[in-house]
Amino acid sequence: MAAAALPELHPGLIRSLVSGSHPQPHSTLGQHPVAKSFVIRVVRPLAETVTAVLADGKKVSLAHVDEGLWQGRYAGPGQAYTITTTYADGPDWTADDPYRFVPSVGEIDLYLWGEGRHEQLWHVLGSHYRPHEGVEGTSFSVWAPHANAVRVVGDFNGWDGQRHAMRRLDDVGVWEIFIPGVEPGAAYKFELLTAHGEWVKRADPMARYTEVPPSTASRVGHSQFAWSDDDWIARRAAADPLNAPMSVYELHLGSWRQGLSYRDAADQLIEYVGGLGFTHVEFMPLAEHPFGGSWGYQVTGYFAPTSRYGHPDDLKYLIDRLHNAGIGVIMDWVPGHFPKDEWALARFDGQPLYEHSDPRRGEHMDWGTLIFDFGQSQVRNFLVANALYWLEEFHVDGLRVDAVASILYLDYSREEGQWLPNKYGGRENLEAISFLQEVNATAYKRNPGIVMIAEESTSYPGVTAPTAANGLGFGLKWNMGWMNDTLRYMAEDPMHRAYHHDKLTFGLVYAFSENFLLPISHDEVVHGKGSLIAKMPGDQWQKLANVRAYLAFMWSHPGKQLLFMGSEFGQPSEWSEERSLDWWILEQPVHQGLQRLVGQLNRLYTENAPLWARDNEAGGFEWLEGGDAQNNAVSYLRWDHDGNPIAVLMNFSGNPVGPYRVGLPFAGEWEEILNTDAAEYGGSGVGNYGTVHATDTPHGGRPASAELTLPPLGGLWLRLAR
Repeated sequence: MAAAALPELHPGLIRSLVSGSHPQPHSTLGQHPVAKSFVIRVVRPLAETVTAVLADGKKVSLAHVDEGLWQGRYAGPGQAYTITTTYADGPDWTADDPYRFVPSVGEIDLYLWGEGRHEQLWHVLGSHYRPHEGVEGTSFSVWAPHANAVRVVGDFNGWDGQRHAMRRLDDVGVWEIFIPGVEPGAAYKFELLTAHGEWVKRADPMARYTEVPPSTASRVGHSQFAWSDDDWIARRAAADPLNAPMSVYELHLGSWRQGLSYRDAADQLIEYVGGLGFTHVEFMPLAEHPFGGSWGYQVTGYFAPTSRYGHPDDLKYLIDRLHNAGIGVIMDWVPGHFPKDEWALARFDGQPLYEHSDPRRGEHMDWGTLIFDFGQSQVRNFLVANALYWLEEFHVDGLRVDAVASILYLDYSREEGQWLPNKYGGRENLEAISFLQEVNATAYKRNPGIVMIAEESTSYPGVTAPTAANGLGFGLKWNMGWMNDTLRYMAEDPMHRAYHHDKLTFGLVYAFSENFLLPISHDEVVHGKGSLIAKMPGDQWQKLANVRAYLAFMWSHPGKQLLFMGSEFGQPSEWSEERSLDWWILEQPVHQGLQRLVGQLNRLYTENAPLWARDNEAGGFEWLEGGDAQNNAVSYLRWDHDGNPIAVLMNFSGNPVGPYRVGLPFAGEWEEILNTDAAEYGGSGVGNYGTVHATDTPHGGRPASAELTLPPLGGLWLRLAR
């Protein structure tokens, strides 16, 4: 039957189909039943001839309708087909037709997304290389409710989206197209027609792979990685990280040792971190970000590991290797804000979408970033699914959630009149609080044994309380108060520390109000703050001795601990992401000694349950002497569940103190299992010859006591010999 006998198409419809601006191109293009036959319509501007080749071999010539739209009819049952096109100045081109396929997004997926409850959203939105109706290709889908039309542009269509207009599937605003033949690694973006009639290009918010910055296109991601960490995951699920040893080495992958890929880093990190005995590494954000100077804290690709260091499967390889070496992996996660780059999330479909539309709630003025609209169901779903994505697809063992205070408070870093109160007139962001509870509860429900960690700097109550008790549901909270107080104390000359003794001890007033992690993080060694060793008073020997004593105090204090890279060997200069650590300083024996001490701290810590088993309960800690400000000294006990103690004695003065009597719970021989002043760590060698003898002489309310020597700027750990 001639094409002229087919229903006539309105010129406006034809123009919108040819230009790729129609919101439902599949309703006209592709294959459709017409009067006991089928019509095939395609857009092929400048074509000489267009022929549909049916699966049974039959050829159907298509006639030109107008402006590059072609159509033709055939009788019989509908079947698959390809389109062969000839051009005046080129070879014939045969391709499958994207418009003959049913949607690649199912009704259940759309329903769950509409409800904001799709926990594995990354399986649906974004780009996915997979067979569809028996054809290999890539499905593309994106949420853009305010767009009038959406097209896919990429290196597979010469970055001209007119041939790949997407269809809108639902009222929530999901757009979809399956493009046969598009293979993994193909670069692409979405091109959206805004309500103001402007075409804008955006990277895929759900892209799982990207170009290497400064290029900004998304890439079709396809994982072929086979995990081998089943034993690790099983052990993790059976353990409780809150009552197990956790000693975290925080690092910025790009500057730990510059030039390493994800795969290159595996052997070196395992040898180094494992050799020092850390239980976990924490990577500063590895989600894609355009500006390296943000250290990853201004994310544009929430589901894409940065391509700076390789393919996403290479990151999986690194994590798999760490797990098989017995090292856990924590990842920094940044759900509080995102940058304004016009090609990314900002005003994604021409209007505020991911960000709150009111700048009093949707913008961080001092950071120059935008704030997620935590009250919007799909935005919450995007973020919850993103947390699950890193936990489940990359097997990370925990997420450290950045800048939680900025999420919790509507007036965070704002002057009067720059913020809107909540419905009760308060400053708490109720929608954000609900979001944090949701993400924590969901993460723990789906991934036993993981840990969610809050970088939270205020006194907000119940950060680590269960969501069932109206807490935020985190597992651990960074103890910023302890960090600030103790670093201020250590910065004082020992001659003046007696006047600041409370900064050393105040942390125990609230140590068990939350489940804490003690952080000496990257934030403490940048922006003019100097490195850890540079904060310490005195000459070079005294600086190193202060660091050794401080770390022994930190490792024995209630709470888990985190140390930023370079601090473990006394990096002299402030950290910069633009260069590697000062590894050369390890040519000096005294810096080797500090590094050796950190390794010993970790080994003794993991081997002695009193130092970690009761971190989060007051019964695991007991002062021996907390008020000896005159000697700059403190001493205390750590207990495990079986009644075994470790005695810790710290001397933060510049001179040995002794004979120094300390009360102890038991008489007998106490092993000096750690002395930070030992010569092997670069110290002066003052100590007690490895053993302290306690007699039944009561002291300080204790039934036994011992006289010993406290080394200068040093710490002792004593264990009862049995």
